[in-house]
Amino acid sequence: MDAVFELFHSLVNVFWSLLDVVVAFVKVILPWLPLLAWIAFWSLAVNWVKTFDILRRGGFIGVLLLMFVAVIVWGAVAPPIDGAHTIFGLTVSNYAGKFIYVTMLTCITLLCGSVQMSGTFGNLIDFSDEDEAADEHGHGAHAH
Repeated sequence: MDAVFELFHSLVNVFWSLLDVVVAFVKVILPWLPLLAWIAFWSLAVNWVKTFDILRRGGFIGVLLLMFVAVIVWGAVAPPIDGAHTIFGLTVSNYAGKFIYVTMLTCITLLCGSVQMSGTFGNLIDFSDEDEAADEHGHGAHAH
């Protein structure tokens, strides 16, 4: 009977240890969750074959304008508490810091597209049904 009690006590200790590991993992991953969601969206939910085609035909100008507007609005709405950002050990002004952040997010977005187009995700991503559905409705053969 004593051996059964020790086994039960050991299993309870294993459960609490696993719970401690999960809590520690959540504490580490929680601050990075928005960036991970950003990467997951741009990697898995966007058809980059079509997106890069649009960017090559001049869509990059729209992206640059959106970046500019994001920097201006974000800098006006949420200035840093001490008036400057510290990025990689450098102190930069509000708008320069926001420009760096927006540029980094845009670069991450384009890297997600490059990774998707390289075939790294394999069968995880398949946008062929989207093209077939457009052809079935008769929109693929002619322009409106």
